Amino acid sequence: MTTASKAYAPNETEFLVMVTELATIYGWKWAHFRVARTKYGWRTAVSGPLGAGFPDLVLTRERDGRMIMAELKTDTGRLSDDQSAVLGYLMGVARRHGWLEVHTWRPRDFDVIQAALR
Repeated sequence: MTTASKAYAPNETEFLVMVTELATIYGWKWAHFRVARTKYGWRTAVSGPLGAGFPDLVLTRERDGRMIMAELKTDTGRLSDDQSAVLGYLMGVARRHGWLEVHTWRPRDFDVIQAALR
């Protein structure tokens, strides 16, 4: 398996592969909704108030009943306003109900990611 180090800075797509490979090893089921190129530029087909800014990954694991929503960014990437708003809303749900974990993960946090997915 590939790991992130200070000498290597993966792009967001490479980082997604790293995280999903690790999640699969640890028994997680996951979904990622990809963007597609249209004549109007890059778009993700979404609708609803959480659509714009929805996290990159939804992960669930039946054996311990956990659910994680994670936004993936490069070490220098910034959250958009929509992403910040959706993550803030989801964090509120997580605090009130306890069944959801919400994260923004970066390659430099790979040890933290690994611990969260164990």
